[in-house]
Amino acid sequence: MKTLFHPQTRALATEMLSDREAIFRVLEYPFPPLTNNEAERVLRHWVILRRICYGTRTEQGSRVFALLISVIETCRKRRQSPWIYLAAVIHNNRAGFAVPKLPLAKGSE
Repeated sequence: MKTLFHPQTRALATEMLSDREAIFRVLEYPFPPLTNNEAERVLRHWVILRRICYGTRTEQGSRVFALLISVIETCRKRRQSPWIYLAAVIHNNRAGFAVPKLPLAKGSE
């Protein structure tokens, strides 16, 4: 029997064998999504807003924008009002208190 040798096929097979635990982990844990499409869809309107507004003018502005997006979308994902949480953060900061933790998802209290 003649063995065909193709370097790229051999390299792919070797890589798959060495990463087989990661490749087949989905069979043991099928619940996490296989793609990041959900995250991409959530961020799409923020990216469009940034483009319409021509971005931010400073590095600090970019960090604040990214932080606010993260807080707002985390609260929405947990079915909590981001505006109530942000109001509590501002109030606590002005009063000299610690920043409250992000709210838990409804029903997980």
